[in-house]
Amino acid sequence: MSGAPLLPVAEALARVLASAPTPLPSETVSLHDARGRTLAEDVAALRTQPPFPASAMDGYAVRAADIAEVPASLAVIGASAAGHRFTGSVGAGQAVRIFTGAPVPDGADTILIQENTRAVGDVVVALESETLGRYVRRAGLDFSEGDVLLAKGRKLGPPELALAAAMNHPTLPVTRKPRVALLATGDELVRPGESLGPDQIVASNTYAVAAYAEAAGAEVIDLGIAGDRFADLEASIRAARDSGADVLVTLGGASVGDHDLVQTALAREGMELGFWRIAMRPGKPLMHGRIGDMRILGLPGNPVSAIVCGVLFLVPLVRALSGDPSAAADRSEIAVLGGDLPANDSRQDYLRAHITGTRDGHPLVEAFSRQDSSMLRVLAEAECLIVRDPYAPAAGAGEACRMVRL
Repeated sequence: MSGAPLLPVAEALARVLASAPTPLPSETVSLHDARGRTLAEDVAALRTQPPFPASAMDGYAVRAADIAEVPASLAVIGASAAGHRFTGSVGAGQAVRIFTGAPVPDGADTILIQENTRAVGDVVVALESETLGRYVRRAGLDFSEGDVLLAKGRKLGPPELALAAAMNHPTLPVTRKPRVALLATGDELVRPGESLGPDQIVASNTYAVAAYAEAAGAEVIDLGIAGDRFADLEASIRAARDSGADVLVTLGGASVGDHDLVQTALAREGMELGFWRIAMRPGKPLMHGRIGDMRILGLPGNPVSAIVCGVLFLVPLVRALSGDPSAAADRSEIAVLGGDLPANDSRQDYLRAHITGTRDGHPLVEAFSRQDSSMLRVLAEAECLIVRDPYAPAAGAGEACRMVRL
């Protein structure tokens, strides 16, 4: 396998997404628990909004014909407030005091705003005329009962939740959250805050990859750190299966060194290898496969490589499993180079970069001079990745490029 040609990034992503041919099963959750979730079905309005003609302003409900010539004096016969309608009818020469959102009484067809009036006891004087229907929100102005307003695959943010509530839905059908199990590997790793041996480092990849997975809609299961022993690795893999994980993400140990045991341990637990090693930088040792219904994504151990691969492969996989119809969409965008770049080699390159401004309506981006895949400080300062195709020629400042936002 080590001598096989490296897989192009686009083909690798297509294979990862092909492992999620259909979204996960649906469940019904309350509106309070639906933020960030993906709709599993179309959702139609259960009521008309507004359900009655309503006032858009504070003022008086009148007949437009009665204020065609001003000043005009009208007898105030009652009041209509939100939640407390006026039950009578407005006749010629009459008005009803009305407040924003209140039902417009029968007989009235226009709202005379209070700024254009003068009240004298039980009489209101119209100082300016209004056109027929002015400031009246007709019934169904927003939507009508039966209208499908939220489509299957829609991600639910604050506006969508408000709309669903207005549609009179206390609960919504959403795709179950993908369960993503994360397993860091290596004798050299310890958790932050724990005692460090002279040859050990702090495990950092889990926290960034978990954050990206959760932001994409996953439920994350942290399996901790497995040492460089088959017994430890195999026990952790079985724990991932027992947890019901839809995706097992391994961090490190997928390369070719004598202590890189992850791929062998996965094979011993029944993994069908999809691919290993892709033509990208950073992230060449990316691995993909499955054990039964559990997908496997083996990310490199270098921090930047793991995080970049998480952005490019794990996030789209989580979105696909969540039912997002745009999971496979190209999320890169046009940018303008703020500095020169040398010609690229055979691997697709993802250069950590910062956005320095805009030019011609596009972000102006400049790659950091240091691109080592171990350097988290540079990644934390980066806002984006400049994408360089294989064998891309040298490019100068001011030329167009493509970038992926972090």
